[in-house]
Amino acid sequence: MSWAVEEWKDGLSPRVLQKIHELESQVDKLKKERQQRQYQLETLEAALQKQKQKVENEKNESAILKRENQSLMELCDNLEKAKQKISHDLQVKESQVNIQSGHLNSCKKDIERLEQELKR
Repeated sequence: MSWAVEEWKDGLSPRVLQKIHELESQVDKLKKERQQRQYQLETLEAALQKQKQKVENEKNESAILKRENQSLMELCDNLEKAKQKISHDLQVKESQVNIQSGHLNSCKKDIERLEQELKR
């Protein structure tokens, strides 16, 4: 069959045949180069898609971490407010204990004084 493909070249001058051969070689070379570049392009596109997916995943993870961070900050604020309230309540109770302790000491002195009077 290749002879049929070559049949159109019959009768051409050697100079023209040489030029045709050079052009066919150049076409083959360009086809190979095109295939290589097409492969490189496909490889680069695949790598680009992989990187885009990676960036998208990292954006999603970043958004999740930001929400988690915000939630933790709110929790810390709430805990700080609760701590301040408990601290305030403790101070109030300590103050009340001190007042009651003062009353108790006063009552003890009164009792001791009254016991001394009773002994007399």
